[in-house]
Amino acid sequence: MKQLFIFIYLLFLATAMQAKDAKAFLLTKNEAVTLYCHKNEALVVQTALNLFRQDYVKVLAASPRTESLKKARIVVGTIDNPEIAAWAAEQGICLDRLQGKHEGFLLKVLGVGNKYRLAVLGSDKRGTAYGLMTLVRMMGVSPWQWWADCEPTPREVFQLEVDFERLEVPSVAYRGIFINDEDWGLNPWSSNNYEPKMRQRNGEDSTPRNGEIGPYTHERIFELLLRLRANIFWPAMHECTVPFYLIKGNREVADKYGILISTSHCEPMMRNTNGEWRKAGLGDYNFVTNAKQVVHFWEERVKELSGSDCLYTLGMRGVHDSAMEGAKTIPEQVKVLTDVLKVQRDLLARHVNAQVDKVPQQFIPYKEVLDCYHSGLQVPDDVTLIWCDDNYGYIRHFPTEQERTRKGGHGMYYHASYWGRPHDYLWLATTPPELIHAEMQRAYRHGVDKVWVLNVGDIKPAEYLISLFVDMAWEGSRFGKDKLGAYMARWYEEQLGMEGKELLPLWKTYYDLSFKLRPEFLGGTRTEEKDPKYKLVSDVPMNEKEITERLSQCREMIDAMNRLEKRVPQTRLDAWFQLVKYPLSAMAAMNEKMLGAQLARHRLANWDKPLEAFNRIVTLTEKYNALKDGKWEGIMSWQPRNLPVFAPVKEEYVDAPLTARTNGKLVFQSDLCIGTEL
Repeated sequence: MKQLFIFIYLLFLATAMQAKDAKAFLLTKNEAVTLYCHKNEALVVQTALNLFRQDYVKVLAASPRTESLKKARIVVGTIDNPEIAAWAAEQGICLDRLQGKHEGFLLKVLGVGNKYRLAVLGSDKRGTAYGLMTLVRMMGVSPWQWWADCEPTPREVFQLEVDFERLEVPSVAYRGIFINDEDWGLNPWSSNNYEPKMRQRNGEDSTPRNGEIGPYTHERIFELLLRLRANIFWPAMHECTVPFYLIKGNREVADKYGILISTSHCEPMMRNTNGEWRKAGLGDYNFVTNAKQVVHFWEERVKELSGSDCLYTLGMRGVHDSAMEGAKTIPEQVKVLTDVLKVQRDLLARHVNAQVDKVPQQFIPYKEVLDCYHSGLQVPDDVTLIWCDDNYGYIRHFPTEQERTRKGGHGMYYHASYWGRPHDYLWLATTPPELIHAEMQRAYRHGVDKVWVLNVGDIKPAEYLISLFVDMAWEGSRFGKDKLGAYMARWYEEQLGMEGKELLPLWKTYYDLSFKLRPEFLGGTRTEEKDPKYKLVSDVPMNEKEITERLSQCREMIDAMNRLEKRVPQTRLDAWFQLVKYPLSAMAAMNEKMLGAQLARHRLANWDKPLEAFNRIVTLTEKYNALKDGKWEGIMSWQPRNLPVFAPVKEEYVDAPLTARTNGKLVFQSDLCIGTEL
């Protein structure tokens, strides 16, 4: 036995020595790898380098050391730096493939004999940062490590083959998210939990500040975006939230992480009109009767942000999501908007760049503004046109051939979360990945490749859809439909440390059932209708057989989930709960609650299961908010907007029979797609 042990030990030692002599770029546990990065690299590169250092400690238990360009094993740099360009030429690296590219990067192993080095080169500052973030992800660090509590697993070794090379350039120029309808998640979590805790930790006043989504929260959001290789952010803008630029530190942390700030369709010139006009404006927000004050309101912010990276929204609507004041007819609105665009462009030329076509700008033809656009409104050619889906995942407009010739190009604003008619879906993220992929790929084929922004609600629980959306924007047409399954499997494997493909049947059930009827729609109610009858829970058009089959599918999904949970590594159980157990269990419980109650109302089932299902939803949500010693307290609500569908079921009976068959009824019609067809 002793001889066998010695043999195994010698074999291991020989293998280890062989690995050290192998022709590869090798990083081993406890090895303090040497780095070079020029001190004048942009702030976002320095930020990414600091994240790399932190991640390296977690993965390989050592702190990287700074070394000279000639001696460092990892060289990080942007190719417009003459020193880096000269070094690359000495190493025989052809930079033509990167030159002039937007946010591209190259990872390449270099060396002779047993001395191998790694080059991390970017075409610009964000490209270099994305190269570093791609490297740490290859080392096993998920972009969601903080937001989903999936800390990386320590490694003994990380290796890249001698011929390793990875060149990437994003397909969509600006990729990012919109925090929206934050009243029941991100806002209370940030203002009552995370911001006070972080201020206390840093010796500041820890008193909660109502409505504050501050720099500590935004630093976490922007770190996530940087790790996801996203670059644009529309801040939360509801009245309950203090406007982004009114909180000290928010602007600075965006600059630190290389994030361009932009705004939604009703927030022109970087102004959160809903939250700021009543504080900084004088008189009515009316360009027809109060143009001087309105222009002054815009100019103040443009002057303030002249040194920051922004994508300016042009145009004008009402104070919040409403039509502009002072112009009632479409021709009147066209005339006013024409004047507005001229004034706004003059402000940008005066305070940002005299060559105004060099300033990133967008115009969002949404609601009544779309009517103005179709009625002849002339938008400057260098301005990007941002199109929208119908709030339910179906895109309303694809650029025509003539529109595709625009210098400013086209963008897309897409919903994974929504507040409004005929009903919200703010609770669970249930838009099918197949639908997102089909619609966004169709948009990409029609020239929508300048801006992609996803309405993500509170970020959680839309983690997977956010990753999917941003990675599709990066890959463009290379992200084919055939990649969806493998992508999902890899994503869950990355977060959970288990075989991801075993989860695919569960998610198929989750998305298939939700596509037919989202959990928020199971009450048969509508929102924002004048008739009070739409606030009363009523039967959805499903017969007994359909309900029974649907509930059976839910139970099978949960049974399979419970079996798989036993295989989850102990260190990833919190991530499992957030990313898998809560959404699947909550969706199944809502079906059992509402459809079980529908059967019970018709005396086809007992009331015990729907009543228990309600309690289960509440308990699940309480557990979510208690995770990690209260880290997520306030982030998840089981009743956003307190809509009737979320309330406990009422034990009441109806005499009318349950529908014998499904009769589809159109209650809301999406706008038809305008422009070229498939």
